[in-house]
Amino acid sequence: MLDNALRKAAAVWVAPAGHDARLVWALWRDDTVLVAVGGSEQRVPGLSDGVTCTLTVRSPSTHSHLVTVSATARLITPDDETSTALRTARLNTTPVWDSVYRLEL
Repeated sequence: MLDNALRKAAAVWVAPAGHDARLVWALWRDDTVLVAVGGSEQRVPGLSDGVTCTLTVRSPSTHSHLVTVSATARLITPDDETSTALRTARLNTTPVWDSVYRLEL
């Protein structure tokens, strides 16, 4: 169920330990969730390398809760292919971000 939900989700809710959840654009790629934050993208207070967070996926059509899991955020430096995929996933805008995290489930 998780894999299917993440394949369809364009955004997920991320709540770093001790902080409120924030809706962020997400990309399911190579069996991992990637989120780009800061800059023109959503800021997620408390999100940093090694932080445990709660990841919630909602239905893109009904917005109903699908699944909530624990994840560990890992700061990455995206390669050109990953950066292009993140930008393409945003469709109507050209995002600029400060950081990209891989959320390890």
